[in-house]
Amino acid sequence: MCGIVGIVSTEPVNQQIYDSLLLLQHRGQDSTGIATADGPVFHMAKARGQVREAFRTRDMRSLLGDMGLGHVRYTTKGAAEREEEAQPFYVNAPYGIILVHNGNLTNTRELSEDLFRIDRRHVNSTSDTEMLLNVLATELQGQITGLELDHDQVFRAVELVHERVEGSYAVIALIAGYGLLAFRDPFGIRPLILGRRTTEAGKDEWIVASESLVLENGDYEIVRDVEPGEAIFITLDGQMISRQCARNPRLVPCSFEYVYLARPDSVMNGISVYEARLRMGDRLATTIETHMDKGDIDVVMPIPDSSRPAAMQVAQKLGIEYREGFYKNRYVGRTFIMPGQAQRRRSVRQKLNAMGTEFRGKNILIVDDSIVRGTTSKEIVEMARAAGANKVTFTSAAPPVRYPHVYGINMPSRQELVAHGRKIPEIARELGADHMIYQEVADLQAAITEGTSIKQLDLSCFTGEYVTGTVTEEYLEWVEQTQLS
Repeated sequence: MCGIVGIVSTEPVNQQIYDSLLLLQHRGQDSTGIATADGPVFHMAKARGQVREAFRTRDMRSLLGDMGLGHVRYTTKGAAEREEEAQPFYVNAPYGIILVHNGNLTNTRELSEDLFRIDRRHVNSTSDTEMLLNVLATELQGQITGLELDHDQVFRAVELVHERVEGSYAVIALIAGYGLLAFRDPFGIRPLILGRRTTEAGKDEWIVASESLVLENGDYEIVRDVEPGEAIFITLDGQMISRQCARNPRLVPCSFEYVYLARPDSVMNGISVYEARLRMGDRLATTIETHMDKGDIDVVMPIPDSSRPAAMQVAQKLGIEYREGFYKNRYVGRTFIMPGQAQRRRSVRQKLNAMGTEFRGKNILIVDDSIVRGTTSKEIVEMARAAGANKVTFTSAAPPVRYPHVYGINMPSRQELVAHGRKIPEIARELGADHMIYQEVADLQAAITEGTSIKQLDLSCFTGEYVTGTVTEEYLEWVEQTQLS
């Protein structure tokens, strides 16, 4: 899971991209990068860490040009501590291409072999993004027949990328001297949204980004989501051309975007994240009523921030007082997307503090957005008890996470998932809670897709059913052996 943005403007884009990455910071904190195009010349700056600490005035001054892209990284493949793994990535032929990617490829072993043996291309990192860039460059090189590049050649290259690459990918690339290319995998697993604004001189400026809030903040009109399998090419003078490049595209967005990853003020695939989370709370409340006596609950509390909408609805529907018992330190990063278990554990108590007056002598129902490894949840239960809670019921607005997520979220090992191989009472004992209640899978899907034409979500981390159809048990075992935990 990363955040990406690309802009074609009539004025310098460095500040616009920087501001956009600040809005996407929640999607990745390991590293960040910006690249701009000044005519045929690229300028790039990237570094470890968050946006505000990564770029200096000298970096911004060097990022010349009215076309560019940016990235914030949350590590799923490649080493978090190596700056060389940070995006964007660059190849110098054909023409020069610079690329950012949100997602996760699932056939990197085959691609690595083919790139070296067949395409004669060298990849200098462990990043699947660099592989994706080299596949695109190879296929684009094969389409060029003359001195000039046209959009038909670009779209044909994307068609061939879809045929070779498996997994999830939302991509933005700059082609030196020609324009900006954006495309999305045939299942639309990761989000990508197109926006436009018109200058006083009547010229169109364009933006593509991971979340709609970036467009709204920059005063862009939301045009639409990039369709699954679709490619969009925007020329240097602001002409936008699009084409469907996949054979059998269908929209199957990642459910975890709505549960946790996206900001609540975003709309993706026509679904308001905030409203989806409210509906999750409504349905969770019904499940809670089924499994326990609501008279045994004194207060409902969220784990700030992403579980607040669901917790508010649980409290309202159950007719129980809603209270904020945990204070969040906003200067600590999101613990779920921190790269190591030890670092996650250390940061929980730095991130949250329990206010004793809200817990003492009460039966507390805690609502969290999801429970993955259980590290944070176990610490929270201990904090609630230390603050004087009488009983602690822990609830999740998402179902039990029992399987690895291979499409761009760092859940590579089944053994590190607290729900894997455990029944719900066993999970409650592991977390130290008196009761444990999860959202039902069908209720989660209904809450997210209500009022839309979307018929399917990627629910693989809950169900073990992988929408691309190419994820095998052997692949999952390989991922567990080789990827970061």
